[in-house]
Amino acid sequence: MAQKVAIVTDSVACLTKELVARYGIRILPINFYLDGQIYKDWVDITPSEAYELFLKDPESFKTSAVSPEDCLEAYRQTGKQAKDILCITLSTKLSAVYNVARQTKEQAEAELPGVKLEVFDSGTVTAAEGWVVLAAARAAQEGKSLAEVIRAAEAIGERVGMIMLLDTIRHVFRSGRIPKVAALAGSMLNIRPILTVSSGAVRFLTAVRSREHGIDRILQMMKDKVGQSPVHIAVMHAYASDEAERLRQRVSAEFNCVELWLTELSPIIGYACGTGALGLAYYAEDQGE
Repeated sequence: MAQKVAIVTDSVACLTKELVARYGIRILPINFYLDGQIYKDWVDITPSEAYELFLKDPESFKTSAVSPEDCLEAYRQTGKQAKDILCITLSTKLSAVYNVARQTKEQAEAELPGVKLEVFDSGTVTAAEGWVVLAAARAAQEGKSLAEVIRAAEAIGERVGMIMLLDTIRHVFRSGRIPKVAALAGSMLNIRPILTVSSGAVRFLTAVRSREHGIDRILQMMKDKVGQSPVHIAVMHAYASDEAERLRQRVSAEFNCVELWLTELSPIIGYACGTGALGLAYYAEDQGE
């Protein structure tokens, strides 16, 4: 069955190259600056390479909104694949990507006669956004209409969860979530915050003293949400691949995983979280699935 809808999303969705290729998803890179040079996230540089540069000079790292030119070019290329386009972005409360995608929508539709374009706020971030994108991409690959693809994205968006364990609190002030003084005091106390996304915004859940306790805690939090239900899980990390693999193995052993994959956090997220962050993005299947 011919695909009617093509999917565009931003690089913060943290989708692996394999998933992007399998479902024909077009990635809209977010720009960032390091040591005066501009990079396109996941295009010019891998997350690991970006973290290596970040660690050498964290203060030189600056984020930048996605450019209208990149957004328009993504629409042009995607318009060659299908008659309709759905662009899914991270939460509007966390980034201007949605606004840029909306602003370029009218110009793209003028250039692509007959193509309908919709922009959808996932209401979340990281691989939690990725799960919303995958739901849409899978519906599109099944030949569903644009309205049906949007409903598939909405259904997962209502169920998906995300928990993140930070290795340090010192960088969180960059996101505006915790005052700088509190962040610096927390770093001296060696506190490791646990964050989530709720109503489209990052929320502080709790803090732990040890990394081991923190990993146990986020696993228990996910278990409290999904129990023994069949569950889709993405394990995320910021420059902590060995620990992330060990976490993936624990998840595989302790949960009823329908789907499980490992991915690096976009350096756009790592900018606020710091290296060493570990996270889980997940949703449980409905009884009827």
